[in-house]
Amino acid sequence: MRAVRRGGARLWDRFAASDPGLLRLTAGVRTVSAIALTLVVLALLGTGVNHMVAGAMTAMTATFAVKDKLVRDQAVTLALGLPVSLVAMSLGALLTSQVVAGDLFFIALIFGAVYCRRFGERGTALGLIGFQIYFLSLFVGASTAALPELCLALAVGFGCSAVVRFGVVPETPQRVLARLRDAFRTRLAQLVSVQIELLDAGPEQLEKVLDDMRRRTARLHETALMIQGRLEEGTSDADKAALLQRRVADAEIATERLGMLLLNARSVESADTLTLHLPHAPVPLTGDWRPAEDDATIALRRDLKALHLLVSRPAARDGGTAVAHIRNRLLGYRDEEKLPSAPSGIQDAFRGIGEAARSVLGLRLALDGPQDESDDSPATTRSREEFDAEDIALASSETPGDEERAGLRRPTTRAAFQVSVGSVLAMVGGEFLSSQRWYWAVLTCWVVFLNTASTGEILVKGYRRLLGTLLGAVAGVALAGLVGDHTWVSFALVLVFIFAMFFTAPLSYAVMSFFVTAMLGLLYTLLNSYSFDVLVLRIEETAIGAACGVIAAVLVLPVRTDRRTDELLGTVLERLGDVASAAVEQLSGGPASDLLGKARSLDTALDELRDSTNPLTYPITPLRGRRQTVRYLVALLETCAYHARSLAATAELVPHSKTVAADPRLHRAGQRIAHNIEVLGAHVEDEGAKGEVESGATIASTLRDDGSGTQPSGTVTFRVLRHLQRLDEGVVGLARPLDVPVADRAESKAVRG
Repeated sequence: MRAVRRGGARLWDRFAASDPGLLRLTAGVRTVSAIALTLVVLALLGTGVNHMVAGAMTAMTATFAVKDKLVRDQAVTLALGLPVSLVAMSLGALLTSQVVAGDLFFIALIFGAVYCRRFGERGTALGLIGFQIYFLSLFVGASTAALPELCLALAVGFGCSAVVRFGVVPETPQRVLARLRDAFRTRLAQLVSVQIELLDAGPEQLEKVLDDMRRRTARLHETALMIQGRLEEGTSDADKAALLQRRVADAEIATERLGMLLLNARSVESADTLTLHLPHAPVPLTGDWRPAEDDATIALRRDLKALHLLVSRPAARDGGTAVAHIRNRLLGYRDEEKLPSAPSGIQDAFRGIGEAARSVLGLRLALDGPQDESDDSPATTRSREEFDAEDIALASSETPGDEERAGLRRPTTRAAFQVSVGSVLAMVGGEFLSSQRWYWAVLTCWVVFLNTASTGEILVKGYRRLLGTLLGAVAGVALAGLVGDHTWVSFALVLVFIFAMFFTAPLSYAVMSFFVTAMLGLLYTLLNSYSFDVLVLRIEETAIGAACGVIAAVLVLPVRTDRRTDELLGTVLERLGDVASAAVEQLSGGPASDLLGKARSLDTALDELRDSTNPLTYPITPLRGRRQTVRYLVALLETCAYHARSLAATAELVPHSKTVAADPRLHRAGQRIAHNIEVLGAHVEDEGAKGEVESGATIASTLRDDGSGTQPSGTVTFRVLRHLQRLDEGVVGLARPLDVPVADRAESKAVRG
């Protein structure tokens, strides 16, 4: 029985890690529960099937539209949404016979709904509710005679949505943050598990293990960013939020760095970390390598498993002295205690385990507060003292917001005009196909503009929606024939598809569109308007709407994909320069700053750039060479960001550490990196900008005071030299895909001389 419980716990951990914070599961369960409760209430009231469909779709809209993080804000938005929906339904019923007036109002409503996004979550929700309910009035054929019952169905839908949201499936920022922390812990443990596999994998398994490590590192990073987005509402004060953000970043960076050190430890030659982030990069090993069985490797494997135990075991279960003994041993490696006699690469891996163990200790202190210190070793005590010093020095600071764009340059204003023009075209095109169901083309045009910022993104989203609709229509034909007149079976399948729709939405837009179209086939069956021609018409209207959306995006205030990616690339380079310069300044003894906050800003900008390049890297793009260039560029930026984060994490230790001293020579070593990043940024902003990227002697040679080339382990240089070198190489490597000239440093000095 105990084995079954352990197996169930492991299975649940895997599921929780695949859905951080259980956000997708909660969204699906909450929406399905609201719809089911609405159907039960309306059935008890004796309403017709048409009104039950209206109530169910209203409950779905009221549930997914409200995105406010705080519970009280959700309640206010939901309360305001009901009168908005009643007005939209009433106008839809009153204007049903006034074709011209109805179309003009629909266009005005679309413009207002998109423009309202500038007012934040509440404006976005109310605009979405107004649009969806007006669309619903067209879908169910609302009339003035049926308006009272339709308004009752809307009120029931909103009421049931509120009951489920605040009573049946309640959600608070604190609860979401707690689940995200659990997901982070689980994903951290999964990454350590892959690192254990990395140590033992033979050449035939290594490529697969590296792919797993890349994927799980990306998932860990994703969860860390999600935690960052929930910290402000999920913690009691700003200082606690900043502390938790710092500890999460420490754990992420230390574990990612451990993977790099392990790869170096088992490599015949040094690992090429410049291309490690690139999918399907060459395996950085030579020779017929096999896992060694010497004492050092056996101890390394043992300590990796011990680290996995520390990561995966919650602090509440740390009874006895065994866990404390393991923690003390691992933390001792930071201070060179009992390092085995082994090559330098193996010893670096042990030091990396010590740093990772320290980050786990810091994360536990931030999450669970003070713990039993009776079994602490001197190394553990020093780590706790460093954390206490950091906590005292931590001061909350506000990050200045981005400059607000005005007029037609504001994204919401531009999108409002684009969607309105596209909707007019979709109305005209949809009317040619069907005077009864033209609104499907308008809906598609509306949807393809959601969460998109460039013409390429709109094109890709339109293609995905068309593909999902085509496959969903085929499924709808089969299901409608199987279900027949069984009303409640149809409603049950509708609920299943709605859950699948919400659960898969963040993963694949095409899959979500498949479930939407299959669900609509069942709804048409319930409304006694199903036919094969209707589903074919649905595909045609979707194609028209997607095409009109793309046309509007190209002709009306267009934002070209390459222009947007250039803007985001410039932002990434600027923030990379901020992190690198501030980290080097602090590493060389300069004033302290919020380095991890800067690093998170870099991560956010890099994620936005990665998303904006999706149209350029999509499998169907005809520009194969450009796709490879973009992938290479993003991979190099990810590697540069990793080394910059590592520099920032190490620099955070310097003001409070008793064992690591600053090195003023690093200021000189970082000047070339800062100069090269500025040159790259200038070329991205203006292709005619002058300046060359400088390359030449390694960072290590510029810091070498004697002929040995080694650095004392008590200096910060010993810890950051490799990261500085790799960051320097990565920045120089960016010059090739960006077509920036590169000059050898010695040659450039000679020319200037």
